Amino acid sequence: MKTTTLSLAFLLSVASSGAGPAPGSTKALGSPTAPIVVDLFSDFQCPHCKELHDEILPLMIADFVDTGKVYLVRHYYMLPRPLSRPSATIVCAAERIGKYNQVADFLYKTQPIWVKSGNVDEAVSKVLSPADMQKVRALVKDPSVTAEVDKDQALGGTERVDQTPTMIIVHKGQHTPIAGVISYSLLKMYLDQVLTK
Repeated sequence: MKTTTLSLAFLLSVASSGAGPAPGSTKALGSPTAPIVVDLFSDFQCPHCKELHDEILPLMIADFVDTGKVYLVRHYYMLPRPLSRPSATIVCAAERIGKYNQVADFLYKTQPIWVKSGNVDEAVSKVLSPADMQKVRALVKDPSVTAEVDKDQALGGTERVDQTPTMIIVHKGQHTPIAGVISYSLLKMYLDQVLTK
């Protein structure tokens, strides 16, 4: 929820946590056998999550996910904001029809607009076909979608996530949380260093 500048020494201090990948999920990118897993807890209404999504993730995906070094698993984590749960639920429903990236990207891109209007459904209807939107609206009411969102939220609680975005870097059984937005150069330096271990 706030921008944080972290030193490399802090990043190298290892904390114990238990986040893990969600096999088969379209919200996961890369190879599940990558040497590093990055569990990302974010809130679609959070402006700092938008910043991470728009500015940092594309670089990390190109340098680490697409090259087989990082498995990125995105998790729904809702702060006490009015549109946090509705946006997570509608993205989770979109994931069920294979539209996670399309809807998540659009919600971050247009975040100021739908946050101001208060209408997540209307925003998503601009990026999905009417047929897909009908499926998503039906899935939003499915208890299993709510259960999945709640499961991610509970996992974040277990991981002691208290702000968004929070990344949990997992390598060889060691877990390091990084809360807030950090510069890509610092994140890259850290991931490169972890890969040498």
